[in-house]
Amino acid sequence: PMSAILDTETPSRKEADRSMVQKPIAGPQNATFRLGTCLLAASCGILLAPIGHAAELLSAASASITPADAARHVQALADDAFEGREGGTRGGRAAAAYIVDQIAPLGFEPAGDNGSSYQLFGAGLRNVLALLPGSDPELANEVVVIGAHYDHVGYGTTRNSFGPFGFVHNGADDNASGVAGLIEVMEAVLRLPEPPRRSILFAFWDGEEQGLLGSRHFLRVRPQLLAGKRLVFGVNLDMIGRLRDRRLTVYGIRTASGLRARLVAANNAAGNGSGLELAFDWEISEDSDHYAFIAAGIPTIMLHTGLHDQYHRPSDDVEHVNFDGIPAVSRLALGLVQDVANGDHAPIFRLASRTESNVTRRQLEESRPANRPARGRWGILSRSDAAEPSMPVILDVARGSPAEMAGLRAGDRLLAIEGNRLEDQNDMIGRLTTSGSQCQVEVDRRGLVVVLQLDEETE
Repeated sequence: PMSAILDTETPSRKEADRSMVQKPIAGPQNATFRLGTCLLAASCGILLAPIGHAAELLSAASASITPADAARHVQALADDAFEGREGGTRGGRAAAAYIVDQIAPLGFEPAGDNGSSYQLFGAGLRNVLALLPGSDPELANEVVVIGAHYDHVGYGTTRNSFGPFGFVHNGADDNASGVAGLIEVMEAVLRLPEPPRRSILFAFWDGEEQGLLGSRHFLRVRPQLLAGKRLVFGVNLDMIGRLRDRRLTVYGIRTASGLRARLVAANNAAGNGSGLELAFDWEISEDSDHYAFIAAGIPTIMLHTGLHDQYHRPSDDVEHVNFDGIPAVSRLALGLVQDVANGDHAPIFRLASRTESNVTRRQLEESRPANRPARGRWGILSRSDAAEPSMPVILDVARGSPAEMAGLRAGDRLLAIEGNRLEDQNDMIGRLTTSGSQCQVEVDRRGLVVVLQLDEETE
C-alpha cells in the first residue's frame, strides 16, 4: 500500500494554488573533449560562432538531444508501475532507481552519501546526485547546478491534487518531462568540444511536491563530495513537456545581472540555439526548487512551459506531452549551463530581485517618463535597466520615424549597433548619435534576436 504524505510536510504554493487549473556514451573519464572556440563566449556576444571542428562538435552535442529519447524517459517514468512517484513510497524509490540506472553508464561521479548516487533524507526520500568535475583548477570548486524534481503526488489527495482522487497521477509533464530533459543534457555535456571549467552538478530532487524538501535538504546538508565547493548558479527544469507555440516561461532571470543577455545568447546561438520565444516572469514564488536556491542567495532560473488543465490530475499523462518541445528547452539549458560553467566570472546574486515583481517589470518596460523628450534623430525613447545594463529597453517609437519604419517596437531591447555589443544606455546614445545616415541594430524581441536597418532617408 502507498504511504501517506507526512503530516509534518508543508505543501508548496504550486500544490496549494487551486486557481490554476539510454544512449551508449563514454563517461567523463573516457570521453575525448576536443579544444575549440566555444559557441557562447564569456562576453555573451550574440553573433559569435565557433570555427572548425569545434562547431561541429557543439552542434552534435545539441543534436544528441532528441524527441525519441525524451519520450522514452517520460513514458517510462509516467508508467502506472511507478504509482505516481510520490516521495517516500515504493514508486518514488523505483523512480530514483530508474534514474540511477540511466545515468550510471555515463560515468559521472556519484555525488550522494558515502560514494553513492543517493542523498537520503526524511522518511525514505532520496535525491539523486551526479558531478562532472571542472577542468580549471581555480574554478573547479565553483559549481553550476542543473536540476529537476522526479517525484509527483502518487494517487492524489485533497492536499496535492485537483482530483479525482485515488487514481494514479503519473505526472508525465510534472515532472517526468524535466527529468527526461536533464538526462538528455547529461548525455549531451559529454559531447561538448571541451570540458567545462567549473564543476556541474546534475540533481534529481525528491520531495518537491511536499514542500521543496529535497532541494532544501541539499542546501542545508552537503554531501562530502561537495564539501568546500561553492554553488554559483542554478537551472531548474520543471514541467517542460507542454511547449505551445514555441513559447517558454523563464523565472528568476533577475537574480543576477546579465542573465537575460546570457540566455538570449544561448537561445540564438548558431548551431545549437533553440530559437524559442521567451516570456520573462519576474515573480519569485515558493512553487518549485529554484525558490530554495534563490532564498539561499544563489542566482537561479527556472524553465517552464506553463500550467494546463491536467496539472495535478490523473490526466497528466504521456498523450498530452509535446515530445518535440522537450529537446528545445533542454538545448537552451545546455547552452546556458555551458556558458556559465566556462565564463571568467560567475554570476553574482542580485538581492533586488527579491523585491521585484511583474508590477515592477511593467513600471520599467511600459511606463513613459512624464517629461518626455523630443523624439530625437531616430525616434527612439529608451530606458536603462539596472539588471541588464547592456540591454536598454525601448519604451516608445515615434510614429513615422526611421525606427518605426525599420520595424523597431516598444518592448524591444537593444543589443548591438553595427555589430558592436552595447555596454550601457550611454554607449547606445553615443553610437546612435555618431552613426551615419544608415545604422544596423540588433534587438532582443522576446528572446529572439532581430536585425534591423535604420535609415534616415526612409522617413
